[in-house]
Amino acid sequence: MTVTRSGPLPGTGTDPGRPPYDVTVVGAGVVGCAVARELARHRLKVALVDASGDVGDGTSKANTAILHTGFDAVPGSLEARLVRDGQRRLLAYAVETGIPVETVGALLVAWDEEQLAALPKLAAKAERNAYHETRCVGAAELKELEPRLGPGARGALSVPGEAIVCPWTTTLAFATQAVRSGVDLHLDCRVEKVRQGDPHRLVTPRGVLRTRHLVNAAGLHADALDALLGHHDFTVTPRRGQLIVYDKFARSLVRHILLPVPGRLGKGVLVAPTVYGNVLLGPTAEDLDDKTATGSTAEGLASLRAQGRRILPELVEEEVTAVYAGLRAATGQDDYRITAHPGQRYVTVGGIRSTGLTASLAIAAHVVGLLADGGLELGPERALAPVRMPNLGEAFPRPYEDAGLIARDPAYGRLVCHCERVSRGEIRDALASTIPPATLDGLRRRTRARGGRCQGFACGAAVRAQFEEAQG
Repeated sequence: MTVTRSGPLPGTGTDPGRPPYDVTVVGAGVVGCAVARELARHRLKVALVDASGDVGDGTSKANTAILHTGFDAVPGSLEARLVRDGQRRLLAYAVETGIPVETVGALLVAWDEEQLAALPKLAAKAERNAYHETRCVGAAELKELEPRLGPGARGALSVPGEAIVCPWTTTLAFATQAVRSGVDLHLDCRVEKVRQGDPHRLVTPRGVLRTRHLVNAAGLHADALDALLGHHDFTVTPRRGQLIVYDKFARSLVRHILLPVPGRLGKGVLVAPTVYGNVLLGPTAEDLDDKTATGSTAEGLASLRAQGRRILPELVEEEVTAVYAGLRAATGQDDYRITAHPGQRYVTVGGIRSTGLTASLAIAAHVVGLLADGGLELGPERALAPVRMPNLGEAFPRPYEDAGLIARDPAYGRLVCHCERVSRGEIRDALASTIPPATLDGLRRRTRARGGRCQGFACGAAVRAQFEEAQG
């Protein structure tokens, strides 16, 4: 298993004669990690590289964490097909690996006559997307389904298959399984230039990485990497989504994912429970020029609170645990930008928007098929190394509740983060894992430590001490 964050890359410096990689995937978000995992099924030499110091450190860490049915995708689009297939794959994978998923269902709430009239059209659209479980509900039934909903709701479209999932665990599971199955993961490894050839030479601050085939899963920077290969097919516009995270005391206020009728900029502001026991309100949809603008704004948060007050009035009176903002890769087209360039042995995976988490495994299978069509000899398949992820979801047993586990190892009974009930044993395991965190934020995404209502005020020193002890 090879995970590097510093030093010269293999094949550079003292080892220039090393054979090139068969495939390199640029971008270790949820899609890039899924592609690397899919490639690991074959006896190939594969690298996964990212400019950040951790996997899932961009768009993949800051989203609404919804496992979509694809009911409202553009019928006939690549996205519609891959979301439908991806949901099936990810649900099965979650059971296999322990990724927390809760199928809570969604209600698409209409607040005026125009929105109410749109619901049957959305149901018909779902039918065209091969999702047949939607149904329209009236105002009285809606009130029974969601008693705390604000006044004035006229009806809703029920989508029972919509689910919530842990995006952090999903990305980490893909990357962990890829690495355990032979993929080399190189972090803090930004691709600055591409010298095309056979092999391609990817110029990074850590040396030149040589690869025969290349996959661009660079997310917000997919257009820039595409340009290095001579393509200008799309431009990524960062679309900021600000969200408010409410404390666990708010969880009883909502039973479903509450969605608005979609608008021009996307699905709009929603209220959704999380697998961690919180409630989300958001996101905004702000098209920006800056691909690093992940800060929240007073205006954005005020807008969310105003919309939240209409949807679920009691929610905005609850305590806020955190606010955050993520950037989605908007391209001005209602579909993914996945394109094969066989002559260059190169595949672009661009424009993967909010449904990318759901579609990730299906996108990976599609991309590997495109690579094979472009000349990559896959050879026979082999079994992937087994993976079982730590559970971060409140609907499933946590270590602090497991008396047998604590009896065998008392570290699981020693709580460090009391807000999120995170034990010393869980932190220890994360720090010794296949892809250990390089920062306290990375540790939080693996354990939830410092992610509760006090945001590390009470546990921060103890968590940091254990983190630094592991760093040596």
